[in-house]
Amino acid sequence: MSLFWRIFALNAVVLGTATALLLWAPVTVSVPVLLTEAVILVGGLVVMLVANAALLRFGLAPLDRLTKLMTTVDLLRPGQRLPASGGGGVAELIRTFNAMLERLEQERAASSARALLAQEGERRRIAQELHDEVGQSMTAILLGLKRSADDAPEPLRKELQELQEITRESLDEVRRLVRRLRPGVLDDLGLASALTSLSEDFATHTGLLVTRRFDADLPALAPETELVLYRVAQESLTNVARHADAGRVTVALRRADDGVVLTVTDDGSGIEAPREGAGIRGMRERALLVGGTLEITPAPRAGTRVQLTAPLARKQP
Repeated sequence: MSLFWRIFALNAVVLGTATALLLWAPVTVSVPVLLTEAVILVGGLVVMLVANAALLRFGLAPLDRLTKLMTTVDLLRPGQRLPASGGGGVAELIRTFNAMLERLEQERAASSARALLAQEGERRRIAQELHDEVGQSMTAILLGLKRSADDAPEPLRKELQELQEITRESLDEVRRLVRRLRPGVLDDLGLASALTSLSEDFATHTGLLVTRRFDADLPALAPETELVLYRVAQESLTNVARHADAGRVTVALRRADDGVVLTVTDDGSGIEAPREGAGIRGMRERALLVGGTLEITPAPRAGTRVQLTAPLARKQP
């Protein structure tokens, strides 16, 4: 039944019931209208309006649910659907909306995958150029400064040694940037070693206490899954350093029934659920890239817990 005929039928039921009551009820209307008759008529009108409103609310409830979902749906949280049973225009509208969401989620996942893969390729290229060009040039400058300092007189030697130290610190910063752009240890030694290196570097530069808890029997993962897990851990630690005001961070990687679960927990000030910046949305996009699920919740005692569950095999959209 279409929406028009559904509303027409609801109003017909209310008006037909009111007409039947007027025909068969022993009630007459005098001229002028008596007070008791007016009370009865007004009461009947009120009952008719209330009944009509209740029936319309019941009949239009699916549209209310559809409107609410339209205003709150987020393609980074797939699977939000409305039940559509039976026939009629409303059920067909809900089924069409569900199909549209399915297509949009698939297109969003595909476009996000292309964008993230292009981003990783660009990071790899920049890291390679920093390592090959800038890093080697700075190394050559550092060696030249060392030779000049060895041959220079004492007043100039001290200045050259200071320049050596500045150049060495800059070279270390370039190498750190290269590791952040493209973690070579991830390709060479695997995810656990890469997360260990990441957490140690994070603890060194922030002064926070980092605890690692890795299962010993972690399964083999696809390279893109390992990269997503690493990037989510990297972004989570960055958020802790910038916003959490924490003193302790725990990075855990454990085996699940059909995949692995990465958890980054801090003891900081926590996060407000409605506020999600580009970093968190980027983590959600990466989770969708490998068919995983990302949950950001308050920690059991204090702070925030970021949990990514990644399957062993990528779920095809």
